[in-house]
Amino acid sequence: MKDLRKQPGFDFLAWFCIFFLYAPIVVLIVFSFNDNRSVVRWTEFSLRWYAAAFDNEGIRNATVVSLQVAAVSTLFATTFATMAALATTRTPPFKGQMAAYAIINQPLMIPEIVTAVATLSFFSIIKQLTGVTGIGYLMLAHTVFCIPFAYMPIRARLEDMNLTLEQAAADLYATPIQVFRKVTLPLLAPGIVAGGMLAFVVSLDDVIITLMVAGPGETTLPVYILGQIRRGITPEINAVSTLLLLLSIVLVSAFFLLGNKKK
Repeated sequence: MKDLRKQPGFDFLAWFCIFFLYAPIVVLIVFSFNDNRSVVRWTEFSLRWYAAAFDNEGIRNATVVSLQVAAVSTLFATTFATMAALATTRTPPFKGQMAAYAIINQPLMIPEIVTAVATLSFFSIIKQLTGVTGIGYLMLAHTVFCIPFAYMPIRARLEDMNLTLEQAAADLYATPIQVFRKVTLPLLAPGIVAGGMLAFVVSLDDVIITLMVAGPGETTLPVYILGQIRRGITPEINAVSTLLLLLSIVLVSAFFLLGNKKK
C-alpha cells in the first residue's frame, strides 16, 4: 500500500488546508486585542474590548444561561451515557445489541437541523398539552443530544479495561454494587470525566438546537454572538469568541489527555 504522505504535493495540500482552516481564527484572536474599533485595521495593543465584554450585561446573562444549560445537560448526559455503556459492554452479547449501538449513536448521524426541528415540534406538543414552559426544555434537548458524545469515550474506556480485577473482587464475595463502586468506577473515572468534558463543550457551543428550542430569556452565549454579528462584527465579539475558543481548547485538550491516560 502506498504511503499518501509520499505522494507529490501532499505536504503543500496539507499545509494549504491547515492555513485556511486556522488563519481566520488567528485573525479573530489578533484583532480582539486591537485598540481600534475597526476589525480590519490594526492600531495598537489593548485589552479594552475584553473589559467591555465583561461589563456587557447581555454577555454576562448569556454566559450564565450557557453555563447552567451546559452543566445540567452534562451531568444527566454523562450519567445516562455511563449507564448505556455499562449495559452494552458489561453484559453478554444479546440480540439487538447492534441496534442498541445504532440508537444511542443516532444523533451523531442525523443532521442537527433535523434534530432541532423534530425536537421543536415534539416540545410544542408537550407545551400545548401541559402548559408547562421554562428552560427545562432546552436542558433536556441538550442532554439528549450530548449523550452519544459522552457515550463514546466511556464505552471505549470500558472496552479497554481488563475484567480481572472485577472478577477477583467478585471471587472475594464483593456484591455487584461493591464491585462497581470500589473497582469499576475508579477505573472508569477518566473515561467519565473525558465524556463529561466533551458533552460540556458540545452543549456550550451548540447553536442550531438552541435557536429552535430556547424561549424568551434563554439566550445562550453562542446565540447571543450570532445575533450581534448580524448587526456587524465588533472587537467586543472577537474578545468573547476568543474566550469561548480558549475554554473549548482547554476542555478538549483535557479530554484527549484523559482519554489517552494509561490504566
